[in-house]
Amino acid sequence: MKKSIGIIGAGNIGKTVARHLVNAGFSVTISNSSGPESLAGTVAELGNGAVAGTIQQAAAADIVLLALPWGAVPGLAGVTDWTDKVVIDATNHFITFAPDFQLADLGGKASSQVVAGYVPGARVVKSFNTLYFKILEKNPQEAGGRRVMFLSGDDGAAKTDVAAVIDAIGFAPVDLGDLATSSKLQQPKQALASLNLIRL
Repeated sequence: MKKSIGIIGAGNIGKTVARHLVNAGFSVTISNSSGPESLAGTVAELGNGAVAGTIQQAAAADIVLLALPWGAVPGLAGVTDWTDKVVIDATNHFITFAPDFQLADLGGKASSQVVAGYVPGARVVKSFNTLYFKILEKNPQEAGGRRVMFLSGDDGAAKTDVAAVIDAIGFAPVDLGDLATSSKLQQPKQALASLNLIRL
């Protein structure tokens, strides 16, 4: 049986990943700060397999995807007991958007290390943050291969779980290594940001 997925954040990335998951037969609970009622249209569009829930209900799933604005990340701390939860961090640490796209000063830390501090005990895996959503929403199978999805993390079992989800929805998982160093490559304005690769 496929693991249930909770998504916190229903913007472009959250909805796009939810669509891939539902199409692959996963059970998805999607949430936002405005409450389940605000997502009625979203879940109707996603179809069978998707339900709207509270942030707490999304956090109760087997695997939780964070796709919320950087400013909302501190609010995760009191949502649930995060101990041993597999958390996919798809956030980017933007504090402004077009035209300047300023990034938060993280004092040399990787953004996922900062996120991990707000979900204590969770097994955090960085993924789903490098591709523009218009690319991410395309069929991951292209040109005889599969679109690459990078992941980084410190927990091998958590990375195995996340890689299995990435594979199940049609992408090609590529494990870069740990959070402290390799996840920085996935961050905005770094080497892998917006890089659209196909594994043949």
